[in-house]
Amino acid sequence: MDVLDQLGSMREGKMSRRAFTKSLLAAGVAVTAVPMGGRKAMAAAEDQATYFTWGGYDIPELFGEYQEKHGELPNFSVFGSSEEALTKMRGGFVVDVSHPCNQALPRWKASELFQPVDPTRLSHWGDVMPELVSLEGNDAGDGKLWMVPFDWGQTSITYRTDLIDVEEESWDMLWNEEYKGKLGSLAAGADAWWIGAIKAGVSFEEIDTPEAFEKIAAVMREQRPLIRTYTDDTTTLEQALASGELVAAMTWNSSAALLKAEGVEVKFADPKEGALTWVCGVMIHKDASKVDRAYDVIDSLLSVETGKFMIGDYGYGHSNAKSFDEFTAEELAELGLSKTPADILQAGHFQTPQTQEWETKMSSMFEEIKAGF
Repeated sequence: MDVLDQLGSMREGKMSRRAFTKSLLAAGVAVTAVPMGGRKAMAAAEDQATYFTWGGYDIPELFGEYQEKHGELPNFSVFGSSEEALTKMRGGFVVDVSHPCNQALPRWKASELFQPVDPTRLSHWGDVMPELVSLEGNDAGDGKLWMVPFDWGQTSITYRTDLIDVEEESWDMLWNEEYKGKLGSLAAGADAWWIGAIKAGVSFEEIDTPEAFEKIAAVMREQRPLIRTYTDDTTTLEQALASGELVAAMTWNSSAALLKAEGVEVKFADPKEGALTWVCGVMIHKDASKVDRAYDVIDSLLSVETGKFMIGDYGYGHSNAKSFDEFTAEELAELGLSKTPADILQAGHFQTPQTQEWETKMSSMFEEIKAGF
């Protein structure tokens, strides 16, 4: 089976992303040559819901219940940052369901582009962890909410234990001049700027001050010459780490989990300064044309089957408490997870919502820094 055949099998749900990536790594093929996000040519039937999400979440493994019920996967559209997604929807792009994270929730709600979600329409709602629901600004009144929590986790450093000497895990690893040109980073300020704040010693409660902007911009400019790759395509970072092109990169849990499963000698760091922590979820567009199927998308994402994949293959926490019963305490500890989300979320730096003005200013400044200014 050649690469194109395998890619088609993955998109049709006949091959997992893990198996697909493993076959490419074994063959020495760069994953970036056949990006996971390029799915427009394989769109599902027109009567399926459209899911607007981060790269890596547009995969069959998350939609077993949906596919069993409707015979097709949802349509997918992929974004690289929540700000990019919101800007596109403000411009008139209408989807059924989208996938923001907690720090973006107030801004997404304020856009008036979304409708409250009725959790009584979700068959798995009774198993959702309550502490993930009670996020700032999530109460829509009358028992409804704006965002249904789906996944939670960390942004940290995935590094090659056989290629880099680490005496103490720290964010300083991504500012180490010894590894200039061998470091990578997620490209969105929604991750990188907040990591810059941790590196600069800026409290998240003060991240919106002029002084904070200057401190964070200074450390990001200091880092810029050291970074070989900024990308929102996680498979690019994974392949570069697997090949040794990169020795360390800022990633989410999933990259380390995938690479470990394929035998690559990596570790997901526990920085002494604390990792960046977050909760993400799903929202329904106010003009969704397939509301019933939008609820089916959400229900599929909340299923134990999906949760088992998210925990075991991606190393992310899942919002369905029953998903964790599929793993032993030792297995969860190995993944850096716990059945109690607060154990993980409070141990790191939990992102706090900011204004649209702050988000725009931050994104603009970070783009300038990446461009070398």
